[in-house]
Amino acid sequence: MSDLLPKTMRCVEMSDAKGAEALKLAERPVPTPGPDEILIKVAAAGVNRPDILQRDGLYPAPPGASDILGLEAAGEIVALGADVSDFSVGDRVTALLTGGGYAEFATAHAGSCLAVPQGLTLVEAASLPETYFTVWSNLFDRARLAASESLLIHGGTSGIGTAAIQIASRLGVRVIATAGSSAKCQACLDLGAELAVNYREDDFVPLARDFGGGKGVDVILDMVGGDYVARNIKSLAPDGRLVNIAFLQGSKVEIDLMAVMLKRLTLTGSTLRARAPEFKAAIAQNLKKTVWPLLEKGTIKPVVHKSFALQDVADAHRLMESSQHIGKIVLTMD
Repeated sequence: MSDLLPKTMRCVEMSDAKGAEALKLAERPVPTPGPDEILIKVAAAGVNRPDILQRDGLYPAPPGASDILGLEAAGEIVALGADVSDFSVGDRVTALLTGGGYAEFATAHAGSCLAVPQGLTLVEAASLPETYFTVWSNLFDRARLAASESLLIHGGTSGIGTAAIQIASRLGVRVIATAGSSAKCQACLDLGAELAVNYREDDFVPLARDFGGGKGVDVILDMVGGDYVARNIKSLAPDGRLVNIAFLQGSKVEIDLMAVMLKRLTLTGSTLRARAPEFKAAIAQNLKKTVWPLLEKGTIKPVVHKSFALQDVADAHRLMESSQHIGKIVLTMD
């Protein structure tokens, strides 16, 4: 690496305290990129629900990953691994990380990096990878979601939800979303959903069935789990697909397999963090081909609720835990 780079950096570490109070600023050596990696001078890093779980000891980093929180970041490349040829020092990139984003410098596998879409700030770009990679992989690869099909998205104003509504609706999918207030429901409609259901007031099951012409919806993206799973099964059309990416209400559920059999349903789910670099690189190329042009045209717009300075990371986590935000929460290194 260049001798002009600093030897140390600010980052966020975790103490033995409980909750957001566990997060504290620290100083560590600047990491060195491996042969297939790049080193990014981080301008901004996204905050995601898995960061909360890792902070609380419920989502350990995979082997070889940084123990520093942060699954996505954007900034400028300042060093390249020996085998990297698709990028140059000075390029502005946004990257999906296995960890390390809450720091002034972070390494990323080159295949998990994409150029910052034209017209976007680095704060906006930092909000993209974790949600966009997740949405594409689960909806379009696993669930085989196609234009003219119907999609129910739970948590429509989460980072995942705001991305999924926009991407799916712009690609010709009919979208219904759930959210927890009238304001959040309106936000879902503004983003492209045809129908938004306030789950505190209405039962989404009959509404989803009606939305799908009386048969139900074709695909459901769920991050709630718990008793939503059985209700999702009731909401699906024949040959429907249920994709679980989280389980805020619990991962252990009871379901009626008869309904799964009679409607020929597919129940699936995935995690992304521990997948091979080649798997993530394939998702990156699909996003570059299909979604990045929509971002550059302004057809899709990142939804950033609020940004926090790195030293205010505890406040960022408290906001995430409150679920009062719409879209993404981002840390900046300024």
